[in-house]
Amino acid sequence: MFSIFIQGFFLSAAMILPLGPQNVFVMQQGSKKQFHLMSAALCSISDALLIAAGIFGGSALLGQSTFLLQAVTWGGIAFLLWYGWGAFRTALSAEVKLSSAENIIQSRWRVIVALFAVTWLNPHVYLDTFVVLGSIGGQLSIELRPWFTLGAVIASISWFFALSFLAAWFSPVLNQPRSQRIINVFVGCVMWYIAWGLLKQGLQVFY
Repeated sequence: MFSIFIQGFFLSAAMILPLGPQNVFVMQQGSKKQFHLMSAALCSISDALLIAAGIFGGSALLGQSTFLLQAVTWGGIAFLLWYGWGAFRTALSAEVKLSSAENIIQSRWRVIVALFAVTWLNPHVYLDTFVVLGSIGGQLSIELRPWFTLGAVIASISWFFALSFLAAWFSPVLNQPRSQRIINVFVGCVMWYIAWGLLKQGLQVFY
């Protein structure tokens, strides 16, 4: 059982570590110390739900629905382009404005909405959790699947909170106006690069 747990942990870690929208978003919030723990928690919860769903049957469902994967792909492209444009616009703004209490409340909901979009409209999340983890975990016996799932979920939780704390630790440097501009340009480039990759992937269906 422990070996299955370790297998799930390291396989999930290999899926999460490459740079993606979730990692960039959590890092960005951590650098500003703005709802960074909430961001890490919501990413972890979303991943836990997707991992469990993939291992306990979702993999077969996604494999049978090309339309569903295409819908998520094009929705993800639109969101990533919009979010990347917002990051570029923030980077080019004249100054970094301090948020009032009312703006912070509004920002909390914007962070929640953006975070769920970054997660649930990202086709790579479904490929990682449903196709890779789901296909491997789904082949295990009913008794071993919970251990594989637990290992994969703990890897996700560990990574997102470690990334959040690390970004917050360096926030005195990262939260400077110049640093924030660089971060926002970086975020915009990553979002548009991923959107371009998804666009090529989506267009392959029509050729």
